[in-house]
Amino acid sequence: MRRHMLLMVLALGATAARADNDNALFYLGAGGTKSWLTQPIAGYEETDFARGRTSQNFTNNSWKAFAGVRPLKWLAAEVEYIDLGRAGPGYGLGNEAVTTTHNHSSTWAAYAVGFLPLPLPLVDVYGKIGLARWRINSSISNSYFYPPPAPSTNSIVSTGVDFAWGVGVQAHISIVGVRLEYEGFTVYGNVATVASLSAFLNL
Repeated sequence: MRRHMLLMVLALGATAARADNDNALFYLGAGGTKSWLTQPIAGYEETDFARGRTSQNFTNNSWKAFAGVRPLKWLAAEVEYIDLGRAGPGYGLGNEAVTTTHNHSSTWAAYAVGFLPLPLPLVDVYGKIGLARWRINSSISNSYFYPPPAPSTNSIVSTGVDFAWGVGVQAHISIVGVRLEYEGFTVYGNVATVASLSAFLNL
């Protein structure tokens, strides 16, 4: 009898914990990303190259982290950081110099997240809209054909804020979950897209 009572208490405790976690207010997570972006060479958006490349197409494997608050079952607010990775070298050929660039991109984003009212207790399908503040750190080196001057290297930081969106699906059991997501935003008029697979905790 005592054994049966203990099992009942454990079962009730697990059920209560599950209910609490399904209605968790806060969550946080991290995961791996695959990003696609055409990065302009900073300082040469309106190129003065005689010929050559003014942008760099690249695909990167990197990472992201996010945190959110979900006051309602159908609505959440979320912030995230995405490392978009590196691109380079890129080359441009002018009348007097060869320009070589290396870029590193990242973004902070804030979203309103809406969840579809599906009768699936363990699965959420959602969409989100918000703003992304992107940043490109560029290193530009000029090697001149005829010295002087000597080769030079400059660092340029470019930033901007643009509309961002995303769609995804997530599954969770108790406090642990996984999500598959696809996001997009604009960098210098070029669309950056990010696919990610993340794990998260409900707190």
